[in-house]
Amino acid sequence: MSDSSRSPLPPVRLHPEAELARDALSTPLLARAARLARWAGPDTRVDAGGGLVDEQLPAAAEVLGLSGDDAAAYASEAWRVAVDTGLVEIVDEEAGTVAAGADLAVLTGGSPQDVLGVWLGAVETVLADASVPDLDDLVDAMDAGGEVDLSSLDWDPEAEAEFLDGVLGNLYLLTVSEDGPGDAPVPLPALAASMIVPSDMGEPTNDVLEQVSDAMMRLDDQFRLLEPVGLVEYQPVDEALMADAEEPSTAVDDTDVSRYGMVRLTPLGRYGLRARLLEAGFEAPAVGDLADKGADALLDGTATYPQSAAQAETEQWLAARPEPLAAARELLAAARGLDAGAPLRRLRCQQALSLVGAEAEPALREVLDDPELGGLARVWLSEAGFADVPAPSQDLVFWLTVDTVAAQLAAEGNSDELRELVQGLAAQHSGFFAAAWRVDHPATADVLEAMGRLHPDKKVAKEARKAAFKARSQQGG
Repeated sequence: MSDSSRSPLPPVRLHPEAELARDALSTPLLARAARLARWAGPDTRVDAGGGLVDEQLPAAAEVLGLSGDDAAAYASEAWRVAVDTGLVEIVDEEAGTVAAGADLAVLTGGSPQDVLGVWLGAVETVLADASVPDLDDLVDAMDAGGEVDLSSLDWDPEAEAEFLDGVLGNLYLLTVSEDGPGDAPVPLPALAASMIVPSDMGEPTNDVLEQVSDAMMRLDDQFRLLEPVGLVEYQPVDEALMADAEEPSTAVDDTDVSRYGMVRLTPLGRYGLRARLLEAGFEAPAVGDLADKGADALLDGTATYPQSAAQAETEQWLAARPEPLAAARELLAAARGLDAGAPLRRLRCQQALSLVGAEAEPALREVLDDPELGGLARVWLSEAGFADVPAPSQDLVFWLTVDTVAAQLAAEGNSDELRELVQGLAAQHSGFFAAAWRVDHPATADVLEAMGRLHPDKKVAKEARKAAFKARSQQGG
């Protein structure tokens, strides 16, 4: 996959590997490849490229229960996958003889991970095929001697592969993003446009719309190829939309976006694309990656996760620890610090402790006098309904306020929720800015600057900016 970005992707939720391996074995293409590998014997012959010789394709199609005009092509594709994935081994290239490959046994006796490894090999074969021009174009490009003139095809293999990788990368990102469609299908026009229409373009030009239309047609062919290997579920473009406008046809509702193709990643597809992203060097986490790591790794790792993904990761982390009180103490210890990431760690710690429940109480009472955790502990104990929670000092209230806003800034940036929080703080505390600039917290100046930027009242915003200046002067001194 393209290696243009290294920013971490949102975490993906994967099905268990045993379930995914069962899905892989039942995909039409891998099932056919396995059936042909078991059918192949001493009399099976292949050509110089490892493909079945033409005379054997009818028998292979019959074994697969295929009939019709495309039967030979489907049988040939399944055979190629069997060879490429090691289900079939070419014994003698000159004689064109074959035997069952070592990986055939993996499909019945291997671990789920082994099975998925074979399936990933099948995916690579299909992706390579999907980047090749269709048969009609190849026939048109043949010269008198039967050779294909690639220059006449206007085909750049590397660019084609990169385009398809980019589309699949966008589909993966849409699928795993918190505000994306999730398991719902994505309209093909939107996916094509995501690759072609510049993000800062208002109304697309006719030229750009034509490029999107051409891309849709290419993707329609490609997703039809990718569906049998189990990477996607695909509803193709309605043939009626592609009919010649001059030909009489039944009325077509061109406002129904589903007629233009709909695609969604399968659970197996999410696994497969993540594997390819990792191989290409992307940071593509999965929920559960941190379950066996320490609390420091959990709080740092989930810092940038969307809220629901952070909760799911934390639930798995807690499930792996039989003693809730010990887990709570470990979380609190990891939440300490005055570095730039500490406020967000404390926010994630507080959210994690809410999942521990009442058993965390002793751990919270132990840190009531801690300058960094005391405010968090009081909030948690009060919200959980415990009695005898000591009142915080004024200094602690202001410190906790700065810490909380710093965490929200790190988590969400200039969000509507943060804007509301800023307005509420300024309204609740008269003289807030006169006191806030003195708070001994590394993020004080940044928080006050953000409040000046976010508050809609110009007078209040100016107060915040003046307070930020004083805080910076104090830090500098």
